[in-house]
Amino acid sequence: MFEQLEKTEKRYVEIDEKLARPEVATDIAQVQALAKERAGIQDMVQKYREYKKASKDLEDVKAMGAGGSDDDMAALIKQESAELQVKIDKLTEDLKTALIPKDPNDEKDIIVEIRAGTGGDEAAIFAADLYRMYTRYAQTQGWKLDVISASESGGGGLKEMIFEVRGKTAYSRLKFESGVHRVQRVPVTEASGRIHTSTATVAVLPKAEEVDIAINQDDLRIDIFHSGGAGGQNVNKVASAIRVTHFPTGIVVVCQDERSQLQNKIKAMSVLRTRLLDMERRKQEESITSARRSQVGTGERSEKIRTYNYPQDRISDHRIDVTVHNLPKFMDGDIDGLIEQLKAHEQAIQLEGQ
Repeated sequence: MFEQLEKTEKRYVEIDEKLARPEVATDIAQVQALAKERAGIQDMVQKYREYKKASKDLEDVKAMGAGGSDDDMAALIKQESAELQVKIDKLTEDLKTALIPKDPNDEKDIIVEIRAGTGGDEAAIFAADLYRMYTRYAQTQGWKLDVISASESGGGGLKEMIFEVRGKTAYSRLKFESGVHRVQRVPVTEASGRIHTSTATVAVLPKAEEVDIAINQDDLRIDIFHSGGAGGQNVNKVASAIRVTHFPTGIVVVCQDERSQLQNKIKAMSVLRTRLLDMERRKQEESITSARRSQVGTGERSEKIRTYNYPQDRISDHRIDVTVHNLPKFMDGDIDGLIEQLKAHEQAIQLEGQ
């Protein structure tokens, strides 16, 4: 660990030296690259320097005590040594965490896909509840949310909802939401009061840029058709909805939320690039780990990552064996506490693997 920290500190010094050179200062691209790299390691270097200073201070304090001292001085030395050791232990843990490789997708915008799973109309209603939950959470984080495609069902439910979330930490926080979500409650359509179990699947994909994925236009078929659902006269008079079919993979993307063909095509191509990038990422991970082999599975109840139990007012995350209560507040977007626990769990696993 300390060998890596020494290398990082050395690199930090090198960057500062380069940024001070006149020939570098006039190269905007190089300055931006160096500044970004410097910002990425600055906190780690500062903590490492604090660690080295605290360690040196502890050695000095112990050296003072080694020469003999009166009772009062010995008590002060003991107290200061204990305080310094606590600081060193805390900095050591912080440095271990800082050395965990960062997910390159953490600061990307995301595409979120929610689909009703097992459970008919109740599953669709639950999918709509999840969409509302993420909408409220995005508001608390100051993120921007934009609907790409929606397929409604009866009773206010959603068969499918695809939307984009733009925000610096969107993927780093919502990536833990990928998987099958299970709900246990009495549906509004249930006259006998019997509890039903339904599911909805959530996929959180880091948004791909044009530079990430090259798409051959000859591999695409783009169809234009009239939008369905709400939309007034525009729905009937203007064919603005876009369906993009990617022949090599069979992926089909539909976008009809915008009023213009161009806007819908831009959104549809963005979703297509994101799905293709996700396919490539999964292929790479398949040979490395089984931890992320599938984001949503088939939607069967047995594949759940989390259960929302309304009669017992609890939310249970099965990946970390954690249960929290106050389900109405959670469904209103107060999910940050559980996300923090999932992040801590992921970091602990990564630390074990170092």
